[in-house]
Amino acid sequence: MPADPPSSPALRASDTDRDLVIEQLRVAVADGRLDQAEFDERLDAALTARTIDALAPLITDLVAVQGGGALTLPFAGTPAEPAPELLTINERHGSVRREGRWTLPHRLALRTAWCDVMLDLTSAVRRAPELVIELQVRGGTVELVLAPGMVVNANELSVRHSSLGISREAGDHIPETLHVRLVGRMRHGRLDTRWQEPRR
Repeated sequence: MPADPPSSPALRASDTDRDLVIEQLRVAVADGRLDQAEFDERLDAALTARTIDALAPLITDLVAVQGGGALTLPFAGTPAEPAPELLTINERHGSVRREGRWTLPHRLALRTAWCDVMLDLTSAVRRAPELVIELQVRGGTVELVLAPGMVVNANELSVRHSSLGISREAGDHIPETLHVRLVGRMRHGRLDTRWQEPRR
């Protein structure tokens, strides 16, 4: 009787694979699907996982199955769609809305004059831990709608004859899921932030 063929070696996990799993865990704790103790336990396991087989069980109960088909993990088979390096929005005397499931670039350049801008990041696909928003804004308003765990840093933003309304984050003790860094300048405008209430 022939011997059983040797099983295929387990596929080794890369740093990118571990980062993708950790991002899924952070989103899950922000959504209320994991508590802090579960997050800490799975985070430790993800950081020490050496193979894809060790990573997969950490998020199989967190990744939605589309259309009743097979579960596809972010590292299984095909690489994740890369985030665009730069997205530029140009508008004058109008309005701009970005909402729903859109892929965040690494850097978003906002070039507007006397416009109303609303950027909803709550359902956006995040491919990196940081989003840099470079503002060249004259007049009008900019509103950022954020999910719990997102942190805004406006220390590099120059404002003149403008107001910033960066309110306190809605979800205390939630791990950071996205760092939003505001740079550039705003003149004669207003910028407001609004955090979505954490799910119960």
